[in-house]
Amino acid sequence: MNQYSDFAFVYDELMNEVDYDNWVKYIEDIIKSENVEVQNILELACGTGNLTIPLTKKNYDIAGIDISEEMLQVAREKGEKENVELVLLEQDIVELDFDVTNLDCILCGCDGFNYITYDEDLEGVFSKCHELLKENGIFIFDISSYYKLSKVLGNNMYGENREEIAYMWQNYFDDYENLVEMDLAFFVKGEDGRFDKFEENHLQRAYKNEEIIELLKNAGFEYIKTYGDFKLEAPKEDSERVFFVCKK
Repeated sequence: MNQYSDFAFVYDELMNEVDYDNWVKYIEDIIKSENVEVQNILELACGTGNLTIPLTKKNYDIAGIDISEEMLQVAREKGEKENVELVLLEQDIVELDFDVTNLDCILCGCDGFNYITYDEDLEGVFSKCHELLKENGIFIFDISSYYKLSKVLGNNMYGENREEIAYMWQNYFDDYENLVEMDLAFFVKGEDGRFDKFEENHLQRAYKNEEIIELLKNAGFEYIKTYGDFKLEAPKEDSERVFFVCKK
């Protein structure tokens, strides 16, 4: 499936309204509330480094992993511009292979786990994370909620026309498989003033909170908390982003 190849080079422009600094603050608020010491972080599905770079600037020892060579290329270029040295690895997190153990923290932000569509694959990633963490190590990740994918994004079309880029985004939700297929077409203005068209197809799984919790328990996690929409409060039925906080 064609995901985050050409799209990688316009991803940050299209996501420019996301407050990543506040996202990092929220992660640090979670860490503080759990009273754990975190110096090193393994970030899964790190993308273009929107969390990796500010966390590195805060002097965390962080390694980022992503399946997309193009997304990592953009992250490296951003790191160089900001004089930030990044440790980035190209890898499918479903086949997570990381040599360092006794990690303080494993992080997966921006709904990276929604792209893992099979229970056994996601449970396998959770099991590997449990293995890599130190005792009392913390595992923090978020998903786009079942509500968001099925009711907000599902079977809807979005579009926007900006000066340098335009896009059309059509979604189809399969309520039997709980999958949302996203067909994205975007048009990027070239140096000659003409627009080049690119297309990508994305597939995400809509997980219910209890499904995720069961997989986490199967993977060995017993301490599990859930929060909704960047608050240190339990998610509501209409929360669009759900955070999971687990400790080994």
